[in-house]
Amino acid sequence: MDARRFWRRLKRDYGPYLPLSPYLFVVLFPFYWMVITAFKRDRDLYNLETAPFWFKEPPTLEHVRLLLEGTLFPLWLKNSLMIGVLVVFITLLLALPAAYALARMKFPGAQPLSTAMFLSYLIPSTLLFIPLSQVVRGLGFTDSVWALVIVYPSFTLPFCTWLLMGFVRTVPREIEESAQIDGCTRFQAFRMIIIPVIVPGIITAGIFAFTLTYQEFIYALTFISGSANKTISYGVASDLVRGDVFYWGSLMAGALIGAIPVAVVYAFSLDHFIHGLTAGALK
Repeated sequence: MDARRFWRRLKRDYGPYLPLSPYLFVVLFPFYWMVITAFKRDRDLYNLETAPFWFKEPPTLEHVRLLLEGTLFPLWLKNSLMIGVLVVFITLLLALPAAYALARMKFPGAQPLSTAMFLSYLIPSTLLFIPLSQVVRGLGFTDSVWALVIVYPSFTLPFCTWLLMGFVRTVPREIEESAQIDGCTRFQAFRMIIIPVIVPGIITAGIFAFTLTYQEFIYALTFISGSANKTISYGVASDLVRGDVFYWGSLMAGALIGAIPVAVVYAFSLDHFIHGLTAGALK
């Protein structure tokens, strides 16, 4: 009887999640493979006679040591984080007023402009790095992390503006108009009413901008040549693939360590996203 109650309770509590099992396997298996490869010895890694999904020999930190001591990985991580934070700041600083203007103000060409802004995000980056290289060269930022800080908003700004427009439109106009009747200027109404209510949208746009710049490769390859100025995605791929020799253990260790900041950003932002959503509903 206890066994039946146990299985009934197990089916009731976890049964609805069973359809997600294949999805979880597909999503989590690459991370499992990264962990296994990052800590496997080379002899165990290239041994085709053993099961590749577990350790035959004891794990080793040799690949992590090569990554941290044989390359400039800590500097690449610092560059990626700095570029991501600055791009998020620039993107939100420009996207918030642009989204508000396109969503609230009536002027000729507002709708075509908002559509064109979103469509500009769909332009392949391989078509843009040639004209952008002229801009970077003219500003004197060739082979500098500041080149990426200037270039990355070209694809984060259009989508974030379009995304924030949808959040601005969810705020009733009556609230903003009431504030203006009470003496607020349009900018004060934007700062004290619109921004607090669309906090979930701001966080979503910030996460999007950070993750997109953090893993970008094409622009980093185009505008950066010095090893000290590389980002994680470019540095790991270029310095750990030497000719036809692939340092798979160190490559997977770099991917694993590089994924930690993104996971922290998502974990840290989740509570703030829910709090901002409920706070916006209450207001």
